[in-house]
Amino acid sequence: MAIKITEECINCGACEPECPNNAIYEGGVEWAIADGTTVKGSYTLIDGSQVDAAAKQSPLSMDTYYITPNKCTECQGFHEEPQCASVCPVDCCVPDDMYQETVDDLMARKDRLHS
Repeated sequence: MAIKITEECINCGACEPECPNNAIYEGGVEWAIADGTTVKGSYTLIDGSQVDAAAKQSPLSMDTYYITPNKCTECQGFHEEPQCASVCPVDCCVPDDMYQETVDDLMARKDRLHS
């Protein structure tokens, strides 16, 4: 399952540089699949929709840092644990129950993002 950032976020930014998938963005900043990945061309999002990897998507939060589940792999294939959670001083990086995924699902996403 993906990780999410809760409303307890203090906007310290410690999590953003730790993400190997560039899935963490400052509040109000648009995101794209291509940011920090090797993806080019068409990409299928979790909801099944197709987007151009370079196309900017609407921010998921305007006020606090956020993690796009379309890029989060819980650091599978990179680290033993999600790095955002390990560096967060207020423990606001938690599992997102809306996205139930297996380790195989997360590894497949990692491979698609960094082929």
